[in-house]
Amino acid sequence: VDFDLILENIKDLNSLVGEGISQIEHTPRGARLRRPEPLPLTLYQNGIVVGHGAFRPYQHPGTQQCLQDIMDGYFPSELQPHYPDGV
Repeated sequence: VDFDLILENIKDLNSLVGEGISQIEHTPRGARLRRPEPLPLTLYQNGIVVGHGAFRPYQHPGTQQCLQDIMDGYFPSELQPHYPDGV
């Protein structure tokens, strides 16, 4: 696993969604600025943890697909239903 390339691609994806930039959140009484909550990705020597989920070894097909999406410069497809605008 090329950790440096994964981290570089994650930085690129974060910049695409405006990391650190506040977004307008509409409320019943108006609107307010809100910063999107980040989704942590923890890389280990033998696997990953996405968010507060379970440990996933690199050999697992879902983990391989997640990392391949990142390596290809895309948000992981498994996150699209929950984060259609990226995370």
